[in-house]
Amino acid sequence: MKNIVVKFCIITSLCLFSITALSQKTVKKFSDYVKPNIGTAHSRWFFYTPGAMPFGLAKLGPSTNGHLGNEQGWEATGYDDRDTSIEGFACLHEFQIGGIVLAPSVGKLQTIPGALDKPEEGYRSRFDRKDEYASAGYYSVLLKDYNIKAELTATKRVGFQRYTFPKSAQSNIIFDIGNRQGESGAVKESKVTITEDGRIEGYVITTPEYVKKYQAGTEVAMYFSAVLDKKPSSFGAFNKKGIQAGAKEIEGEGAGIYLTFDTQQNEMITVKIGLSYTSVDNARLNLDTEAKSLNFAAAEKQSLAVWNDYLGRIAVEGKNEADKIKFYTGLYHALLGRGLGSDVNGAYPMNNGKVGQIPLDSKGKPLHNYYNTDAIWGGFWNLTQLWALAYPEYYADWVQGQLLVYKDAGWLGDGIANSKYVSGVGTNFTGLAIASAYNSGIRNFDVEKGYEAALKNELEWKNRIEGAGKMDVKQFVELGYSPYLDNMDYKTNTEGSGFSASHTLEYSYSAYAVAQFAKALGKTKDYEKLMKLADGWKLLYDKETTFIRPKYANGTFIKDFDPSQPWRGFQEGNAWQYTFYVPHNVTELVATLGKDTFNNRLDDIFTKSQKNVFGGGTKIDAFAGLSGFYNHGNQPNLHISWLFNFSGKPYLTQKWVHAICDEFYGTEGIHGYGYGQDEDQGQLGAWYVMSSIGLFDVKGLTDINPSFQIGSPLFDKITIKKLGKSRDKNFVIDVKNNSKTNVYLQEVKLNDIDLKQLSIELEAVKKGGVLKMKVDAQPSTSWSN
Repeated sequence: MKNIVVKFCIITSLCLFSITALSQKTVKKFSDYVKPNIGTAHSRWFFYTPGAMPFGLAKLGPSTNGHLGNEQGWEATGYDDRDTSIEGFACLHEFQIGGIVLAPSVGKLQTIPGALDKPEEGYRSRFDRKDEYASAGYYSVLLKDYNIKAELTATKRVGFQRYTFPKSAQSNIIFDIGNRQGESGAVKESKVTITEDGRIEGYVITTPEYVKKYQAGTEVAMYFSAVLDKKPSSFGAFNKKGIQAGAKEIEGEGAGIYLTFDTQQNEMITVKIGLSYTSVDNARLNLDTEAKSLNFAAAEKQSLAVWNDYLGRIAVEGKNEADKIKFYTGLYHALLGRGLGSDVNGAYPMNNGKVGQIPLDSKGKPLHNYYNTDAIWGGFWNLTQLWALAYPEYYADWVQGQLLVYKDAGWLGDGIANSKYVSGVGTNFTGLAIASAYNSGIRNFDVEKGYEAALKNELEWKNRIEGAGKMDVKQFVELGYSPYLDNMDYKTNTEGSGFSASHTLEYSYSAYAVAQFAKALGKTKDYEKLMKLADGWKLLYDKETTFIRPKYANGTFIKDFDPSQPWRGFQEGNAWQYTFYVPHNVTELVATLGKDTFNNRLDDIFTKSQKNVFGGGTKIDAFAGLSGFYNHGNQPNLHISWLFNFSGKPYLTQKWVHAICDEFYGTEGIHGYGYGQDEDQGQLGAWYVMSSIGLFDVKGLTDINPSFQIGSPLFDKITIKKLGKSRDKNFVIDVKNNSKTNVYLQEVKLNDIDLKQLSIELEAVKKGGVLKMKVDAQPSTSWSN
């Protein structure tokens, strides 16, 4: 009997061990759900950079068509999921910034990339998707024409490229530096050198299209310093004029260096590329500080650990794998965009082209960082509230980086590339984002300077430069609205704008936000003035048509008004979409339209838009949805699915938010963020993140004590980690009876206390606790809000 018991115990232990071992093998990391190739068809230059750290400077990725450039500065270029050949691997992918390209090859030396459909004309190579792997922080692909495996990873400021070559006496690595890449603009100057100690170093200076538009006469500089773990057997230089064998230095357009190696079968060569926007010396310093002792494998491991730490700040649990893929890929894009622009020593590129210095702490470390950034247009409905919730340290850095530009140049820049103004849309919501940071409890910045900058952004026009946007703010302040100007097309001046109606709505909202900042600081007169301007939207409400309608300076509405017409008075949208753009005063907007009209129109908008995938249908075009009733592929009305929370029918918010998450967002290369829509450095991804966990604020956390509206999450359980001042609190959202059909809230309890309204203060979330929800398939009228 004893032997039987012993055998049973041994067998049971072995079974338990096997089950435990199996479960350990099957537990996925957060990064395992990140699929960077989602949405890469018709994607922007900065969208596909798998070899990067969260908010990093080094952003490495393959390019299929990056050398074609970008005629207007915003078109899709770089990597496209439908392409079948790769031309090289760029180290910098940022809004209006791109370059430092490396490419390996075997055999005859080629110094131009060649045409997409004719790889043999250049150094590009064909590849198959089955031989490609991309994740958060790592990328690999087999270049079929050369039988070379290429791999990418990065630290914050250092790119790693590793190539596994076949046996060949003519294995090449090309540094293609002096050519236009993606959104970088035309090359003004470039230089590349092989130093005495074997480094490859240089720079490229470009004039991006948006820099030319918003700060004419300025430029963007990119510097690098690279080391290889093998010496070449031969080398040379090239530019547009030709190839110079044995040359160690070259400059001019198209400048580059080639290195040739005698390689054994499966021999690996690793290149480490230090990057900087200030100097070659600082590129070298960044390399030596972050990666001198790192090999490729160690850098990849480090990157993966950092990504899982950042992604893991919001842990979601549920039965639907596709939802998790959408969630963590969306969060990945939100953490990838708007990257680091300062060096390890605190040097940063100033607006005037000089090098600035961020103050250092007692240990010689910079007190904060500086970041490049696309415009924050629409970012308050996704990015800034995500930052405030889970990444407040980044939000603080972002604010301080924006204030560096203000101190240097006198105006806040909405979008900035190496501190150069690249507004992109001619408005400026940076003051709103600073106000939101302060009211969200992020205050470790120069508050008085931040308020000064935000107030100036809302009210002043004297000597205002075009790069600061809001060129029609004089009219808005004096008339209460921006007048429509015929024949202005897409332009704005001090007398008005071709986008006058949308500008009026936007300025009204941002005035409200900065008013709350003023009130919090006890600046009563400023508060009162700004709050009056926050009502500017009312001046454009047309009772006859029940739409927001552009108006001339003489007070008359424009003739032949068509609410479906985009561009005429409305930037990247129309009156159907923009009439709901009163996020700071939804209650009065509902009263103005009438509750029934408001609810019926909004519900009808989503019913009709669902047939068109909530935007531009399946047409691959970033502007495909501009004439529709709703366009989730662009920023102007990303908040409106949440407006039912203010009009007595929150169950319709629950219904339509789920539908958008399930149908607009996909998991394929073409259907990722709609069909070829404009994801704008993480905005659509961040919208999915916030909406799918059931927390969203249409005001963009601009109230003095901001709160989230509550919806029904897509997941069974959400744990938001590292909350509160000590970063040790967790907030758990626990959803019972969750499924694809059970989308309607029935019960909501915060720490076991029933909520009377579907809202929760940001501060309550940061304190930690449990939000318990119960959902079902039938709408509930328990909350009227």
